Amino acid sequence: MRETTSQARSAAAQSGILPSGSPTHCSTYMTQITAQVLPQSSLRSGGRVLVDALHIHGVDRVYCVPGESYLDVLDALVDCPDIDVIVTKHEGAAANMAEADGKLTGRPGICFVTRGPGATHGSCGTHIALQDSSPMILFIGQIPREHRGRESFQEVNYTQMFSPLAKWVAEIDDPARIPEFIARAFQVATSGRPGPVVLALPEDVLSALVDVPDTARYQPVAATPSAADALTLADMLSRASQPLVIVGGANWSEQACANLAQFAKAWNLPLAASFRRQDLLDNRHANYVGHLSLGINPKLAERLRTADLVLAVGTRLGDITTDSYTNLVAPRSQQRLVHLHADAAELGRVYQADLAILTGVHASAAMLAALDAPKAVSWADWTHGARRDYLDFTALPAPRADSEGVDMAQVVGHLNNILPDDAILTNGAGNYTVWLHRFYQYRQSRTELAPICGAMGYGFPAAIAAKRRHPDRTVVCFAGDGCFLMYPQELATSVQFQIPVIVIVANNGMYGTIRMHQEKRFPGRISATDLQGPDFVALAKSFGAHAELVETSDEFPAAFARAQAAGKPALLELRTDVKQITPGMRL
Repeated sequence: MRETTSQARSAAAQSGILPSGSPTHCSTYMTQITAQVLPQSSLRSGGRVLVDALHIHGVDRVYCVPGESYLDVLDALVDCPDIDVIVTKHEGAAANMAEADGKLTGRPGICFVTRGPGATHGSCGTHIALQDSSPMILFIGQIPREHRGRESFQEVNYTQMFSPLAKWVAEIDDPARIPEFIARAFQVATSGRPGPVVLALPEDVLSALVDVPDTARYQPVAATPSAADALTLADMLSRASQPLVIVGGANWSEQACANLAQFAKAWNLPLAASFRRQDLLDNRHANYVGHLSLGINPKLAERLRTADLVLAVGTRLGDITTDSYTNLVAPRSQQRLVHLHADAAELGRVYQADLAILTGVHASAAMLAALDAPKAVSWADWTHGARRDYLDFTALPAPRADSEGVDMAQVVGHLNNILPDDAILTNGAGNYTVWLHRFYQYRQSRTELAPICGAMGYGFPAAIAAKRRHPDRTVVCFAGDGCFLMYPQELATSVQFQIPVIVIVANNGMYGTIRMHQEKRFPGRISATDLQGPDFVALAKSFGAHAELVETSDEFPAAFARAQAAGKPALLELRTDVKQITPGMRL
């Protein structure tokens, strides 16, 4: 294995093929001369080695904004047509799309950005992937190795920059080690608790010619529970009187979700979803009792506080799920706690469990489904009551007489009635999401794409990734006016690549969540939360999308049907009541 760019250049200059003063990083020219100067047929540029590695590891799509720092990768992708290249209009959107693709597939979503500003833009999606436990690899073009340490054009030390935002960060210093680094990146991103990996790619490493063997395809690794763990868990469950199951975490397969449903039914256990993991159990299932989230059902919060056993499967039990660590008090809760998680570092980090089991979600679900269920349980009324509380809380309220504009509850209720079970709904951050998470029933796994880290702007890029991954399925994005304005330019991406997502923009002319907190703490003192948006309909039409303005709830069903029939990206702007800040709160 050897780096041969310098050798090729020297030989080419001596032969007269390449002028002696030519640039050293022109990969196209170097490729043309290699066959004439270097007889080894196995020589490849670093960029081609990288793309070949992506192919070996099963990559079929990458999201990017092009940059001169990784031209050799872009060139190699020309000869790999089975890798779909989606060019976005902002690196933040590209990273969000890659993160969403990782959520949907369980395989690392792939994003390429250029150095400096491209990398800083892409850091948002990396942070989402970290907190949401999504497999993702962010590739960053980097300055040439010989320029490092001089604050050269767009130079950043990415190991320092991304170390708090990723599971592993590295810069590939030797083109011969590209296969090794890529294999490790896939392994780290998918094993244990999934998450993001960041690899910096110096442009001279990508342009160098090397003779290096490829690796085999990666194999994710996850811990499995022991037979003793299963027996102890079954014993603890059998001795409970008011148990509650909390499920969360990433990469739940369809089979794992089916095993979870089987376990909940067999043991007649009340099962709640952690923050934005509502799609792990069909919300119509008799044992599903709600969502531990923003705008939580007070009765569900009370059940968590009064449970005598909490079985947490896959979830980290974060601050939103536990209401700032109050409904389940850290470090030692009054409820007995059984915690199943894929990351050994997570077990005992916040909560000291009575039984901690290191296991991935697939093995967890298989173990739970295999537990011998009792013929009868003492908590049947407890479970039935929790389910009844959920149904009461999620019943659509009658429209308020003093309400103006579109009623979001009626909008979500209509979609809940008409959308197919496999429809994918996406959202970003904002109070508008409370209506979606409260009144929509998720029915299948991987139909909810929502940022646990609460990133604004996530929903629209995620919807584009979802529709590209599943073109035969309905994909609906919910966004507030402020949320949508984070990445409105991706309308151009959806039109260019013919990705017919439907975007619902709830426009109340403010940053609603911040206004809510502002009114609570500083009543009547409005500062920085008014939002002057564009004409969203005109904006969408200027990109070539279908768009309509909806001003009343009665107009929505027909408008949505037209958006579905448009056959192209569509946007519906809903003028909502500026005073109705949540389903149960008015300013």
